[in-house]
Amino acid sequence: MWVTGYRSYELGIFKDDDPKRKVIDSVLKSEISQAIVDGMDWLISGGQLGIEQWSLEMALNLKKDYPGEFQTSMMLPFAEFGNNWNENNQAKLQTLKAKVDFSAAVSEKPYQSPQQLRNYQEFMLSHTDQALLIYDLDNPGKSQYDYDKIKKFAENHPYPYKLITFDDLQSAADEYQENLNNSVQDD
Repeated sequence: MWVTGYRSYELGIFKDDDPKRKVIDSVLKSEISQAIVDGMDWLISGGQLGIEQWSLEMALNLKKDYPGEFQTSMMLPFAEFGNNWNENNQAKLQTLKAKVDFSAAVSEKPYQSPQQLRNYQEFMLSHTDQALLIYDLDNPGKSQYDYDKIKKFAENHPYPYKLITFDDLQSAADEYQENLNNSVQDD
């Protein structure tokens, strides 16, 4: 399963303890757990800050609950991906890259052209059989390119994909808050 979606800055999330991140983690945990139960054997994502890295982090956490049932892969579009990020974000990328079961760059060359990004999308589509996107068509972001490619691919191939929209995230946030309130009352 290919997991992609918003970058952290597109969601206004700049710290790991942001309450929005807790809701997204909750949604990722639920979606990835269900995919594992349904037979997913690889979760493949990119290295972008935001949904891609968070999905890999969640998948690594879920390995404790589902030992030996699936593997994780971080595929990067080109060599030296993330080298222009600040030191903290580069360290996050390297740490996560070291934890996943497999990591590689689709292009062995540093960024040269948008064709490398298109090749990356082709790679992701040809190495997965479904996709999960945390993305809302009413709130465009960089993931629009992935969504367009996935949608076009799915028109001619059996390739299911699921969009989790801002409405879905709001429902998850409401449910998360309700569960917090209930657990406080139970104490």
